[in-house]
Amino acid sequence: MADLEKLYDEHGNAISPQLPEDVKNYLIDIDGTITEDVPNEEPERMATCEPFPDALATLNKWYNEGHIITFFTSRTEDHREVTEKWLDKHGFLYHGLLMGKPRGGNYHWIDNHMVRATRFKGKFTDLVVRKKKIEVFEK
Repeated sequence: MADLEKLYDEHGNAISPQLPEDVKNYLIDIDGTITEDVPNEEPERMATCEPFPDALATLNKWYNEGHIITFFTSRTEDHREVTEKWLDKHGFLYHGLLMGKPRGGNYHWIDNHMVRATRFKGKFTDLVVRKKKIEVFEK
């Protein structure tokens, strides 16, 4: 995993470190993104669902290129074991798994670090650059 670069503010105070610019820190949803959409209320379906092949190949490629792969899910901690077993069974390479993402979609992430969001629409590929309209804070 890439080393974090130390950063300082204009007064010389340490601030949150960050990854080198060429390393991406991917946060990837599980249900409906790398496999079928399995709701928390039906976790037993994880035993039979299969990963989307393009997701497995693309994410493992990014991992092998040195990017950070962290899965996040609305599943609760009660579903951590079955989720980890499913990821491992299908060969996903990853650095972390975050449980308990708020349910309901319509996410709007606010952070002091640069955040880029890509909506999954059915197929994983390498990412391309496109100019889009976004919402930002007024100056």
